[in-house]
Amino acid sequence: MKFYNLIIKYRLPLAILFIIIAVVTNIYGGFWPAFTPYLIAAILLFSHFFFGPMRLIQEYMESGDMEGAEKILASIKFPNLLYKPIRSVYYTLKGNIAMMKQDFDGAEKMMKKGLDLGMPMKEAEGASLLQMGMIAMQKSDLKTAESHIRSAIRKGLPDKENEAAAYLQLCSIMMTKREFRAAKDFFRKAKALKPTTPEIVNQIKQIEKYIARMPG
Repeated sequence: MKFYNLIIKYRLPLAILFIIIAVVTNIYGGFWPAFTPYLIAAILLFSHFFFGPMRLIQEYMESGDMEGAEKILASIKFPNLLYKPIRSVYYTLKGNIAMMKQDFDGAEKMMKKGLDLGMPMKEAEGASLLQMGMIAMQKSDLKTAESHIRSAIRKGLPDKENEAAAYLQLCSIMMTKREFRAAKDFFRKAKALKPTTPEIVNQIKQIEKYIARMPG
């Protein structure tokens, strides 16, 4: 696995090395002896620009190293050459990092690009729509936020934590709109999922202090 990751990391310089070997072999030994290094170089170049280093980014994301993930993303100089589903993931990850930096305009732009390209899985599309909804809430655009979050729930979310977060966001929107019956309904749905993420659990505890006193 580490060997494969090393190949991914150094694919471009390896491709250049094999091109040099192929050219030298072609000059002194003819085309057919040079065919194999030419082929290896072509495969390395194709995979570098078509698939990119997304496997390396995944490892950084899973370990929580956002700085490392951002460096790998920055190394992709021609994202439009990436295979379409991989390009969608690329823009989604750019959006996630921008959101973590509280660059909501940048995050929204990147997320939209990812959604426009189409997500490889419905759950991934749902998660991106949820993120878009949260961005809209940060910008106090409740109408857009509600639309995106409802769409996220319809598309499906990857786990109960994301689903609970979506219902809590809708609960907050309904509270702001003074639609208390709907707020209570969304709160019950979120609580019934029994989320364990500390942030979501804390949010449930905070809302619970007020929800019982609401009319409706």
